Amino acid sequence: MTITKPAVRPACAHFSSGPCAKIPGWSTTLLKTESLGRSHRSSVGKSRLKRAIDLTRAVLEVPPTHLIGIVPASDTGAVEMAMWSLLGQRPVDMLAWESFGEGWVSDVIKQLKLKDARKLTAPYGELPDLSAVDFDHDVVFTWNGTTSGVRVPDANWIPADRKGLTICDATSAAFAQAMDFSKLDVVTFSWQKVLGGEGAHGVLILGPRAVERLESYSPPWPLPKIFRLTSGGKLIAGIFEGETINTPSMLCVEDYIVALEWAQSVGGLKGLMARADANAAVVQRWIDSRDFATNLAKLATTRSNTSVCLTLKADESVPKKMVKLLEAEKAAFDISSYRDAPPGLRIWCGATVETSDLEALMPWLDWAYAQAAAS
Repeated sequence: MTITKPAVRPACAHFSSGPCAKIPGWSTTLLKTESLGRSHRSSVGKSRLKRAIDLTRAVLEVPPTHLIGIVPASDTGAVEMAMWSLLGQRPVDMLAWESFGEGWVSDVIKQLKLKDARKLTAPYGELPDLSAVDFDHDVVFTWNGTTSGVRVPDANWIPADRKGLTICDATSAAFAQAMDFSKLDVVTFSWQKVLGGEGAHGVLILGPRAVERLESYSPPWPLPKIFRLTSGGKLIAGIFEGETINTPSMLCVEDYIVALEWAQSVGGLKGLMARADANAAVVQRWIDSRDFATNLAKLATTRSNTSVCLTLKADESVPKKMVKLLEAEKAAFDISSYRDAPPGLRIWCGATVETSDLEALMPWLDWAYAQAAAS
């Protein structure tokens, strides 16, 4: 079947799942520059870092019981910092249903070499049996699987009276999905995802149970300097007040502040979630009305509203051809499925993407599929 090339392109064709689209109307002129070229330990540097932390708390609705720190090396650094600093006191259940969860499993088993680590996995498109998790153990999991488009539906499966810690990689969920911080002892994310910030920085959120563990337990392995959260058996409080472990990019911090202020302008967390929900709905309606496309997430209750992953009833070369066609036409950039995931497409639907751009993209998907399948 011949499909005419669409006449209208998305105004912004940035649908990458990380780093993600900048906020609508973004420009370098939005960035304040007073902190640039200054020490991050100067009064202005610390005040801007503290501003980023305070805005994070306000927009993400983090309760006062939890501490927020800016740490090195994106979400990866934050997750590794948590695992290397906190694990080892108890057995640990490692949950994985996509690439990044598998990475945390590998690090715990092969690098930390924890012999009492239990692996609970599921194939792409599904969740592990959450009822099988032992909360006498520590638990490490991703809230939203960026490479599978599968998320946990809520935190109801986590008991309030758990004995172990819950360590949650929330990098594609933060600012797009409701998380119950009372059930989460550690939360990590990078601001390059849902808020479209620049890379290289992570955010580490610690609840009181995690702080208690840090101050009462010392892991048996040496900790690199950038992982150390305590000194003399006490939490280094300054990390959570704007005194970073290493030198941050103040330009990236200023960019994050701009994104957080934009988030407040669109209604805070509720507004961000509504934007992501509306965006994901555009893609899901397209999937539902096509016989050749399927959401990789099998259950509607576990489908991501940020990293929407889909497979096609076609040879695996078809999605690759589609990606090239769409990039050549400047209709969509960076929508190939992750390298370890099943062949298909991955379309970012986070809050910084305009719904109108996704609506404009859908006819292009039809055109690209027809072209690729016929070639």
